[in-house]
Amino acid sequence: MFPSYDIIVVGAGHAGCEAAAAAANLGSKVLLITMNMQTIAQMSCNPAMGGIAKGQIVREIDALGGYSGIVTDKSMIQFRMLNRSKGPAMWSPRAQNDRMLFAATWREMLENTPNVDFYQDMVNGLLITQGKVHGVITGLGHKIEAKAVVVTSGTFLNGVIHIGEKRFGGGRVAEKAATGITEQLVSLGLESDRLKTGTPPRIDGRSLDYSKMEEQKGDEEVIGFSYLDTQKPKEQRSCWITYTSPTVHEILKTGFDRSPMYTGRIEGVGPRYCPSIEDKINRFAERERHQLFIEPEGWNTVEIYVNGFSTSLPEEVQYNALKEVPGFEQVRIFRPGYAIEYDYFPPTQLTHSLETKSIQNLFFAGQINGTTGYEEAACQGLMAGINAHQKIRDLEPFILKRSEAYIGVLIDDLISKGTEEPYRMFTSRAEFRTLLRQDNADLRLTEMSYRLGLASQERMDRTIAKRSGVEKIKEILKDFSLEPAESEQYLQEKNSAILTQKQRALQVLLRPNIDLTSMIKAIPRLGHDLHTFNTDTIEQAEIQVKYDVYIEKEKELVKKMAQLEDLLIPDNFNYDRISSLSNEALQKFKRIRPRTLGQASRISGVNPSDVQILMVYMGR
Repeated sequence: MFPSYDIIVVGAGHAGCEAAAAAANLGSKVLLITMNMQTIAQMSCNPAMGGIAKGQIVREIDALGGYSGIVTDKSMIQFRMLNRSKGPAMWSPRAQNDRMLFAATWREMLENTPNVDFYQDMVNGLLITQGKVHGVITGLGHKIEAKAVVVTSGTFLNGVIHIGEKRFGGGRVAEKAATGITEQLVSLGLESDRLKTGTPPRIDGRSLDYSKMEEQKGDEEVIGFSYLDTQKPKEQRSCWITYTSPTVHEILKTGFDRSPMYTGRIEGVGPRYCPSIEDKINRFAERERHQLFIEPEGWNTVEIYVNGFSTSLPEEVQYNALKEVPGFEQVRIFRPGYAIEYDYFPPTQLTHSLETKSIQNLFFAGQINGTTGYEEAACQGLMAGINAHQKIRDLEPFILKRSEAYIGVLIDDLISKGTEEPYRMFTSRAEFRTLLRQDNADLRLTEMSYRLGLASQERMDRTIAKRSGVEKIKEILKDFSLEPAESEQYLQEKNSAILTQKQRALQVLLRPNIDLTSMIKAIPRLGHDLHTFNTDTIEQAEIQVKYDVYIEKEKELVKKMAQLEDLLIPDNFNYDRISSLSNEALQKFKRIRPRTLGQASRISGVNPSDVQILMVYMGR
């Protein structure tokens, strides 16, 4: 019934979809197995992509030739560039999406990708012989052979849903949990643990009074995520902001004695940076109110997502508390919020290619590795799909450094430090964030991916044109002399000192209140010289000019750090012979087996002296 495949991808969430697309586009024959063909690429929690640091990840996925950016652009109902008041390293794109259109677009793109086959079934076991995976066993009893397997099980592995005192198995509401894989892998020596996440109630938007809330519109200019010319929405839907109150908090507290979080029924650790509402009022008891974002679920639905009100309290407590929120007095609930507990495998058991250390050709991506969020899952899926393809062809793994991408930071954090709570990406996790901006992901990554065979010729051509255009603009700005008379009115309007003599446009652009777009509009001669360049290229040139000093400083730091990154530790290195290592360092080096001295230095609990000792022994 089934042919043999190059790669089987287990699970069709954000990680599974990117893994299947990447491997197939590189030329592997892929089977994507999902428990439900109708929930491919489902947005299980909020209908949004991007945000702080997450938006950078989506742009990196797109620059590498993944699909998430394109799908997001095609299904967005609102776009905002967050942190515009800060420097470009902090700018983060975010889109509100049509939940149903997002999933439908993903499925359509996968169905139009040659080399991807689909099958609806549960995978409850892996075919493993002599420490090497060679296929899967399904719930219907099929044994399907493959050279590599990528497991992207999301919250489905032994998933348990909690609503107040009610508790039932499930990977999402109304969907059954997946069983068998955890037990098999644990029996083979892998370590597993439990995590928890949650989701808010879904609301009937017709029952809300928006006049009591603050409107939050999208940006006038919809930049989007993809570096290709994707279709952007001509209009946008607003989101809304309202707040909890002491009354809401008191009502929520009446359910604490039946809360699975506080009665010990949930053992898994929840996400620190996306806590439930009961966790927020408990941890931040001094706060009288918490912000709630009222987010539409799509163009043609009245369903509303209440961002900030994730909860697993009993339904009647959720309802009674929501009625006290301004604008929610007549609220009708479509579905209560709930918590879900699931298995994950601590990611220190993986290599940087996301292959398990103990079982060859078996790759993990997404929440199985302890992450939270669609974007974190999608980028891992992309990398696992690429590396599964590389592995079965005896090609070098594709590994991004911390200085090259947020994706590199995320994977290195997981592999080196592990995580005991759902991991979320932040700009603060990236020590080279001035280099890793959302605006330059194509300049950083597209050529690498093109050499692999994933990024298309069109992407490469666009990247070359942008790089060339940026250099031309910088040259024009260096050579262009601004006359005092032609710039006087513009500089006065910008509250900037007027010129007393000719000055290079490049020097004027370095002033804090000056931006290149307005300068082009105000100085016709400059506009004439730069009129052929698009907005993206002009913005990139401006950022490179204005932040040149900081960018160069960071590049110098990367060079210094690269010395440690280039010092490879042999796979068979015997740590036991180094008697002067601390006990903690010895244990962690043996368990994690870092690839380089750089990675060794980032393992939590390892001191600089341990790294120096290791360096001395390697030198010997």
